[in-house]
Parts: sequence; structure tokens; C-alpha cells
Amino acid sequence: MASDTPKIRFVMIGGFLGAGKTTTIGRLAQTYQDQGLKVGVITNDQAADLVDTNLLRSQGLQVGEVAGACFCCNFNELTSTVETLSADQRPDVVIAEPVGSCTDLVATVVQPLMKLFDAEFDVAPYGVILKPSHGLRILRKEANMGFSPKAAYIFEKQLEEADFLIINRIDELSPEQIAELSDLLSKFAPETPLLRLSAKTGEGMDGLIQMFEQRGAFGQKILDLDYDVYAEGEAELGWLNSSMQMTSREPFALDDVLLGIVEGLRERLASDGAETAHLKTIGLWEGAYGVANLVSSDTPAVLSLPSNCTTKEANVVVNARVAVDPETLRDDVQAIVNQLVERMGITVEFHQTQSFRPGRPVPTHRFSDASS
Repeated sequence: MASDTPKIRFVMIGGFLGAGKTTTIGRLAQTYQDQGLKVGVITNDQAADLVDTNLLRSQGLQVGEVAGACFCCNFNELTSTVETLSADQRPDVVIAEPVGSCTDLVATVVQPLMKLFDAEFDVAPYGVILKPSHGLRILRKEANMGFSPKAAYIFEKQLEEADFLIINRIDELSPEQIAELSDLLSKFAPETPLLRLSAKTGEGMDGLIQMFEQRGAFGQKILDLDYDVYAEGEAELGWLNSSMQMTSREPFALDDVLLGIVEGLRERLASDGAETAHLKTIGLWEGAYGVANLVSSDTPAVLSLPSNCTTKEANVVVNARVAVDPETLRDDVQAIVNQLVERMGITVEFHQTQSFRPGRPVPTHRFSDASS
């Protein structure tokens, strides 16, 4: 990149699985575009067939995907994906969405970008979105946090390294819940600025934009992190990405399919006592798309983005992150999908299904001293 070429503003938004990162990124990208900026988005997952990538592309955004490992363990792929976006239409802003079970991103992503790629990137403050459903239980130190202490350790470390924190979904929370979350976060990270946001309605977006525009001594919080606990916490989650095509002689309501899959899985996983970190499914056909998701075992399945589409054919992608054996998760997904399509008179063809536990994180770079 030539020295007189303006740097790309690099914005990364972290947060636990189901925190609302994708919805926030979609609205943030649209806000930047409304300002006349060119925006690129980079999604990240342990496997291909990511709902987030499909959703953001369906919204007309330029999206690159880093699959197969988290940003920290696939750092070179992250920077080369930015170059690919730049080759097509150089963005003014790149918004990156890391894997929701990943932490230590300041030492392994932010610091390497600042030190090794200073000529290319202008790195924004690192914001982390709090997931209210699990956040309340973990920060309250409840006996039943939904996850083991090792998984909760990752959740807390994500909050600890943030330059600022975001309470999302305030449209779904009562004033009392917002106040309690604010108090718990202020005690957990008393020096960290706190924003309140509804990515769904747009309330609080002005504050988020202003925070990302700030310059200064950001990206300096290097974690004291036990990688053994981190790896064991991640490995407790069964990970599944599955893509399929559905066809029918008679038109079917795509939204009924999406919500039916998520609701069926919610009931099945609840009967198994398996805690859901995040479960989402997207359906796409000829410009129409819809999304249904579940963000925890104690919240309802919701049609978060209706497609209002009736069709005879659709492509469907299911992503599931659940504290259960991956093979059990694979069997559950296939069983629920097969039951649903049989009931609705639909034929399904599974294209690809990957189910596994994340491996131990091995960062490409790790800067242990922000001043070095």
C-alpha cells in the first residue's frame, strides 16, 4: 500500500456467542455507508457455511470470510482477506466479527495489526458486546450459570480486555435489568466505558459511532490468560454448521421452516439438559431471506428477521453452538429437520454438515507487552 494512501479504519466488535454482533455490524455498516464510506465486513468461524456471512451478503454488503480457525490463529488469512476486499473495491472501513468463543484478541489481533501493519490500518477502540441472558447469570455468580466455570472464564476475559463495553438488546430488557447489568459491569470493569444499545431498533447507535471514532491509547489491555482453561472452556461446546436445500411441489412458508427448526431443537436440547450458547438458521431464495435464532436455554426461539417468503425451494443453513457432544448435536439437527420436512411435505438434501469441538487456540502472533 502506498504511503499516501489513507489507512483503512479497522473496527472489531467482540462478544460471546449470541450477543448480537452480526445485527450490530449490519446496522453499523449501513450507518457508515449512509455517510458515504465504503465498507467491508469480515466474518470468522471455525468452519464454513456461516449464517452471518450469508445474512450480511444478503444485505448487500461486501463480505469476506475467515473460516477454519479464529482470527488469532489464522491472522495471515485475516490480513489477506482484507487485501481481497481491497482488490475489488478498497473499503474506507473494515468491520471484523471474531468467533464468539474467542478471547485474547487484543494481544493476538489488535496489537499485531497496530505494530506490524501500522501503515495499512488505523485500528479503532475494541468494543465487546455483553450478552444479557448469560451475562446476568455469570456476573451474578449464580450456581447455575448455564456453562461450566471454564466457559464462564472465557466470557469474563472477553469483558476484561475491552476498551469499552456494550449492553445490547435494551429493547428486550426492563429498566431494572438494564440497571442491574450496568451495575454489575461497573463493578466488574470500573474503568471501562459502558454503552447501552439496541442493534435491532438503532437506539444508542450514535454513541457507538462516536466511540469508534475516538483515537488514543486503546488496545492496550493484555490479558493474563490461562490457555489451558481457555482451551478446555471452548472444547465444552459442540460446534455444528450444516447447509441444505429444501424443495416441495407445493409452496411452503420459509419462516415456518426456520422457526420450526430452532424451536424443535430448543425443545430437544432442553430435554437433554444441554445449554445453548447460540443457535441460528437462515433461509434464502431469490432475494428473500429470513433468520430464526435461540441465544440461551432460558429464552424463547424467535424469528429475528422474517422473510415473509412463500416458495417451493430454499437454501437453509443451520449454525449451532451447544454444550453437548458434537455427534449428538449432529444427530439432533438431522432428526429435527427430517421430522419438520416430513410434516410439511418438503424434500431435503443435506449438502454439508460439520460437527466438532474447537481445538486448542494457537495464535499466529501474541504480543504480551503493549508497549513493546
